[in-house]
Amino acid sequence: MKFTKLHGLGNSYIYLDGFNDAIPSEQDLQKTAIAVSNPYTGIGSDGLILILPSEGSDVKMRVFNNDGSEAKNCGNGLRCVSKYVYDRGIVTSTTFTIETLGGEVEAEVHPDHANQVKMVTVDMGVPRLKKSDLPMTGMVLSRQLTNQLQ
Repeated sequence: MKFTKLHGLGNSYIYLDGFNDAIPSEQDLQKTAIAVSNPYTGIGSDGLILILPSEGSDVKMRVFNNDGSEAKNCGNGLRCVSKYVYDRGIVTSTTFTIETLGGEVEAEVHPDHANQVKMVTVDMGVPRLKKSDLPMTGMVLSRQLTNQLQ
């Protein structure tokens, strides 16, 4: 399996190029993400990212965490995918779209005079900060327990 390992601010992933190389079958993606992420028996990473053709966007990104679960998005992963697809000529415009499970994201690469990407900007939309907007469960700590933890 051909792969590239990239990181954004220390968040590292294994990237598979579905434009040019074979991708594991759908039923093997979870197992592959777990296997390559393992730092002792695999490559070691935060997960697996697939760079794929898209029907509605310029490219598609699928993110698998190191436990095999599929994530909706990853900001650092988006920046790495953006650099990857521009540097390899998969996209030729400096502004393009990336399809993710969480929706379409606009990316802009900022190449230097040698046409190498040195910076990437991604528009991930308005941040959701209210607990009711986030897909999570949680509990409220009692004041006594909160004081004990401080």
